[in-house]
Amino acid sequence: MHFNPYGGSAAQVAAELANLTSDDPVAMAAMMHGHGMTLHRLDQHEAAAIAAWGLRLREVFAAPAADGQADLLNRLLSDSACRPYISRHDGRVAHLHYASEHADPVSRVRAYTAGGLAHLVCDEPGRLGACGREGCGIVYVDVSRNGKRRYCSTRCATRVHVAEHRDRARQAG
Repeated sequence: MHFNPYGGSAAQVAAELANLTSDDPVAMAAMMHGHGMTLHRLDQHEAAAIAAWGLRLREVFAAPAADGQADLLNRLLSDSACRPYISRHDGRVAHLHYASEHADPVSRVRAYTAGGLAHLVCDEPGRLGACGREGCGIVYVDVSRNGKRRYCSTRCATRVHVAEHRDRARQAG
């Protein structure tokens, strides 16, 4: 599935931030850089602020429907002070940003992820998900062709299917 740049990469960064288990600035900057963001380093204070933002992003994935997601996202968009900018940095062609390229890293991450999730909820609200395996809790952006993903990974899907198979075999036997 191909999304616009905000609904794709930015939404995936939002999911990764929502799943954070650490506020390690080096790992966090590397993850974002791996998704095409031009953040090369963060200090501990910035990483802690971004990790706290990740907890707020998690609420969007956990919201029951597009309306609940929209309400949460409107608050995130407001709190991130998003407003569009056409940016031309690092030799790249003109492209849309929701924060000035000169904004601090925390503001840029907030605007990027809130904007990405907003695009996704408006265009494909069913593409945000939380793993269907009981006790897992990992959230994801469904980029599958048919948009029917229910688990965060093949590993979780396999665990559920094996457990269901064993239950059926036990009941039949």
